[in-house]
Amino acid sequence: MNYLRPELLDQLAREYVLGTLAGGARRRFEAIARDAAEARQAILAWQERLAVLELSHVPVQPPVGNWAGIERRLFGKPARSASWWQAVGSWFPGRALGGVAAGVLVAVLTLRSAPEWAGLEERSEALPQSYVGLLHDAQDKPALLASSRRHGRQLTLKVLAPLSVPPGMVARLWAVPKTGAPFLLGTLPAQGSTSIDMPDTSERLLFNVPRLGVTVESADVAATAPGAFVLTGSCVKLW
Repeated sequence: MNYLRPELLDQLAREYVLGTLAGGARRRFEAIARDAAEARQAILAWQERLAVLELSHVPVQPPVGNWAGIERRLFGKPARSASWWQAVGSWFPGRALGGVAAGVLVAVLTLRSAPEWAGLEERSEALPQSYVGLLHDAQDKPALLASSRRHGRQLTLKVLAPLSVPPGMVARLWAVPKTGAPFLLGTLPAQGSTSIDMPDTSERLLFNVPRLGVTVESADVAATAPGAFVLTGSCVKLW
């Protein structure tokens, strides 16, 4: 089987990052990733996609009463003399208890990352088709989130970690296409959020752009080619 076929590779990388690829299949894919740069890039792309969603998510603390309701639905009302964990243990002895613990952990993580699935916040429309970039600093820490709707002409930027921009200097965001020279998307603040008006739609400008980069340069230098990047990251399609 050709594991490097784009469709299959993308599926395997997604399941690997999500943790649903297990056992021998996971070990085989890890062996493939050690030898194939395409597999490592696919894993990195999915890691950054999920990181983008995590960073763009605003946590919502569910009401305490919701947990009691979930417990009652799952296990019924436990005896007063028994703890919650003892009640679970009496229902699922031995190895089965490990499966229950894993299931509870998955449920908790799901509720934390997507509370709307459990009706814990107002429902919203599905995430629109977008181009999203997550840029990291030299220490590999997330520093800038960039997003734009697929057919939009506005690029929204959120600085996650303040940039060091000395007086007389400016921070510039560049698109790095698969082929051809990098081109300027616009300037960004040292902190906070802003929006950049682009000369064309994201679909036309970014469809062939897998990477983004930020430089800090003299404001007097013409923005014709980037200097050294202080932030870099992938640009991915979310659809």
